[in-house]
Amino acid sequence: MRRELKGDLQGVPGTCAIAKTGCVVYLSSMATAILGTSGDALSFSPEANPYETDRLLNEYLLFHYGEPGEVLPHASGPADALGYPVRCVSECVDVSRLPAGARALDLGCAVGRSTFELARHCAEAVGIDFSQRFVGAAETIRTLGSLAYQRLEEGSLTTELVALRPPGVDPARVAFEAGDAMHLREDLGVFDVVLMANLIDRLRQPLLCLSRLAALVRAGGQLVVTSPYTWLEDYTPRENWLGGVAREEGRPVRTLDGLREALGSDFQLERTLDLPFLIREHARKYQWSVAQASVWTRRS
Repeated sequence: MRRELKGDLQGVPGTCAIAKTGCVVYLSSMATAILGTSGDALSFSPEANPYETDRLLNEYLLFHYGEPGEVLPHASGPADALGYPVRCVSECVDVSRLPAGARALDLGCAVGRSTFELARHCAEAVGIDFSQRFVGAAETIRTLGSLAYQRLEEGSLTTELVALRPPGVDPARVAFEAGDAMHLREDLGVFDVVLMANLIDRLRQPLLCLSRLAALVRAGGQLVVTSPYTWLEDYTPRENWLGGVAREEGRPVRTLDGLREALGSDFQLERTLDLPFLIREHARKYQWSVAQASVWTRRS
């Protein structure tokens, strides 16, 4: 999952090369891979890639693991937008359809909360993300059960909090690795459910990612795509946007239309729903967004 960031990361020189096929098994940072025009992964220094910074790591740990009162202490705030990584699973995945020994993939897992939630219902849950730091944090929570982090209050004032592994989840069912959603390793296998939360509008070539899904989801399996559809040329060239544009004769194309076109031959759209979410930046500043979730079934 990714927040609504702005800023051009393309062509940034750096010292920390991220390989397209590199894999560190622990899976799911967000595969928000931002690629050069050749399709190769760019090199980023931690300073250039915002998803490797302390600030965003702390924000995402609070977003994924913060208690309701830690995230939103204001009684008048939008409490229904809390717990988004949990609701991406609880409100979108039909657990009654999962077979024994089910496998789940959380593609763009950020710091991993949805991956743990998938592991409640699946024998194996793999989380993949492009951010090495996000994946490292998720793995620490998986193996050690907790990770201390800082919640920003105001200016340079912070409060130390602790992200806890969700109770009742067997960490042996969970694996995390760093990876690129547009160039996933070939030996991932197939899954009974794939979740892509807040990912597609942060990919340079979203169709390249979507084209791989038919090979990743078993016949009859579930695909969940959630996104607020914040298309920005900082991340995705306009010609690669799935929606939010006018095409022939000025006809407006929405992202759900683009998803239908990209996925329709291999997946049946079952339903859509709105999922509000809330990201706390500091004590008096929040991002409130409404993602659309589309739930699909892999055709036989």
